[in-house]
Amino acid sequence: MVIELTLIHEDIRQAKTLPGSFYSDERCLAMARDKIFTRSWQFVTDTDRLKVPGQVLPWTALEGCLDEPVIFTRDGDDKIHCLGNVCTHRGNLLVEGECHAQGLRCRYHGRRFSLDGRFVSAPGFEAAINFPTEADDLPRVPFGTWGKFVFASISPAFELEELTGDMQSRLAWLPLDEFVLEPSLSRDYLVQANWALYCDNYLEGLHIPYVHPGLAAKLDPRDYRSELYRYSNLQIGIAASADEAFDLPASSPDHGQRIAAYYYWLFPNTMFNFYPWGLSINVVSPIAVDRTRVSFITYIWDRTKLGSGAGGALDRVEREDEDIVEKVQKGVRSRFYDRGRYSPDWERGLHHFHFLLTSFLSAK
Repeated sequence: MVIELTLIHEDIRQAKTLPGSFYSDERCLAMARDKIFTRSWQFVTDTDRLKVPGQVLPWTALEGCLDEPVIFTRDGDDKIHCLGNVCTHRGNLLVEGECHAQGLRCRYHGRRFSLDGRFVSAPGFEAAINFPTEADDLPRVPFGTWGKFVFASISPAFELEELTGDMQSRLAWLPLDEFVLEPSLSRDYLVQANWALYCDNYLEGLHIPYVHPGLAAKLDPRDYRSELYRYSNLQIGIAASADEAFDLPASSPDHGQRIAAYYYWLFPNTMFNFYPWGLSINVVSPIAVDRTRVSFITYIWDRTKLGSGAGGALDRVEREDEDIVEKVQKGVRSRFYDRGRYSPDWERGLHHFHFLLTSFLSAK
């Protein structure tokens, strides 16, 4: 069967959703890997792990999907670099674990590189002609930061600022440097469903009263709303009571509102969820066409507010989401299902995602 990947209609009132077969077709996942994930920005870590010169941090871009080995370094001039983690001689992985170093040396044949990726030396190549060249330096990988948070991309289709711009202006009052990683509250979830189906569920609030009764009691459904941007969108959750909301300063454009959560989705697979206690970053990584790893990465800002409000029971909400998404994964494979329609009031973010998805996948 050929999957029709025509653009989703721009008018949500007329548009139909992705075909159900999209979520179980191996070819669609392969296309997403090449046309979406290699061209998008992925969350990596925070600059606390690259604080001083000599720090070296290996990272694998979307492990299980892209599996692209990368190194971050901070050199002696206090500059951060993002480089390919593959020796330019025979392709061996250069760095296998986080460390401090004055330079990089391949343990296969001894080739050396500086922390900015430049070739330094290579035993046994004394007789080589036209050697070394720029091709013997480590490839530079595009990267950038928003606050303390680091992103990288294999071959970005747009600037990082186009992805994080609204967060930067909307939440400029947040002291991001005070957000501290909390490993004990960070974990991975394995979901037996397609990666895009998990994002679909995140991007609409219509299911909340039916799937998340506990969360629904914390939010006021009368003013739950979505805002769309070029490569991101925002769902704003209004608190049911004042004591479960942000204490917004006068400098905030939302000053005077009882905001319980800012739910930012960053195309295609990252969520930044801000609560009065801090931040939960979710990275959605495809492993197979019907299997997805969702990494919850937790940063604490105000520990006294943990356990309360819309962000007070994230594990429970996640398990509720997993349950419903796994059932939908089975349902969309049915011969009785083709496409659905969008709720113009509640599924603007979902429609936005599908429009971007088909735009990238249809590109030549």
